[in-house]
Amino acid sequence: MPPRQRPNIIFITCHDLGRFLGCYGVETVRSPALDALAEESVVFERAHCTAPQCSPSRASLFTGRYPHSTGVMGLTQPPFEWDLRPQERHVASLLGGAGYRTALVGIHHESKTGSDDAVAERLGFDVVHQRGQRGEDVTALATAQLGELAGGDRPFYLQVGYLEPHRLRPRERTEDGYQGFLGDYIEPDAQRGVTVPGYLVDDARAREELAELQGAVRYLDTQIGHLMAAVDRLGVRDDTVVVFVTDHGLALPRAKCSLYDPGLEIALMVRYPAAGWGGRRRSELVSGVDLVPTLLEAAGAEPANQIQGTSLSPLLDASPARPWSRDAVFAEFTYHEYYDPRRCVRTDRHKLIANFSVAPAFMDCSSSWDRRTRPRVPMNVPTGFHPPVELYDLELDPLEVSNLAGEPDHLSVETDLLGRLHTWMRDTGDPLLAGAVTPPLHASAMRSLTGTGVIRR
Repeated sequence: MPPRQRPNIIFITCHDLGRFLGCYGVETVRSPALDALAEESVVFERAHCTAPQCSPSRASLFTGRYPHSTGVMGLTQPPFEWDLRPQERHVASLLGGAGYRTALVGIHHESKTGSDDAVAERLGFDVVHQRGQRGEDVTALATAQLGELAGGDRPFYLQVGYLEPHRLRPRERTEDGYQGFLGDYIEPDAQRGVTVPGYLVDDARAREELAELQGAVRYLDTQIGHLMAAVDRLGVRDDTVVVFVTDHGLALPRAKCSLYDPGLEIALMVRYPAAGWGGRRRSELVSGVDLVPTLLEAAGAEPANQIQGTSLSPLLDASPARPWSRDAVFAEFTYHEYYDPRRCVRTDRHKLIANFSVAPAFMDCSSSWDRRTRPRVPMNVPTGFHPPVELYDLELDPLEVSNLAGEPDHLSVETDLLGRLHTWMRDTGDPLLAGAVTPPLHASAMRSLTGTGVIRR
């Protein structure tokens, strides 16, 4: 059935979820609202982010361009302060130019931190509400904003950002040195047992932490259920594209902040009843850069220059007019807590990672001195440094622990993937090809050293 009009768009994101949901096969996670949304959506089983960290990945989700192309190669909040380059266009700006009303509610993490008015002006939103960190506050604001938008005479774009299940600042409920998933308002959930991913050591402390994570996912799911109920209640269900996507993998060792699959895998579901987008699962490789061109095509809006993704419409349409062309996804990591530049290419079967620094094998993402989970890594795998190149056969070695780089039997695959990765870096203008990349704080320090400014704290 063709759409009756240009669709409304509700774009929902959350932090650090990966694919840790019931609808993605994690049976101990209680996520009835998202499971129900998945039943009515096109679910992408092999969607991948462009970076295993918050801001760079989100910059891609909302521009359709890779992090190094947007300028966001690290976190956007102080003191990191990476930002979109001035010429970069957010999807809100592109849709606003096409006649859409645009609003942002909740977490904004794809450009430099600022006031509501500053973010609205920079990204092209009519309205921005960043107030409230808890999911229930975001849902209340989003529901109120949705009611206002639904009563208008123009299509709308509503972006809703949830913090959960991000790790939360320690409260009295946790011991010193540990930052878990509960904060002071979430309860652990082990009602159906606990799932410890295969890349982690399964012990009592890991199960305690995974119960916390399951509770945070359960809390998030409840809030999204309330928001979806408001969509139904306001009568905009059929003519609204609903996108739910997370930014990157779970905030666990060898997942978030790594280029291994657990860091890159994301949940992605898209529902649009009027266009027949729903009730299917797709196993093709897709990337976070593919969402913006998809939404612009659905809205009949002109894309910005140099969109680097590919519209997902061939995978969303029941009878596609053109074939799907992506046979690989690319991802990157440059800065998070420290400089650790890496790039990777992933095909159906193989993953190749190029490492540009001698840093520990993976960056700890727990934000804790006292960690509860440990990666399951064989004793013969070095953890104190990166090898220059890593190559994995994902079919035979899904946990990515047996590095095949340099082995004669795999030389042709390694050569091919190195060539493809280099071509992608060159064609997308990756500054890493010219040498080391300096962070925004470097310029601030130089201004202080030369007497033209002070280091901002």
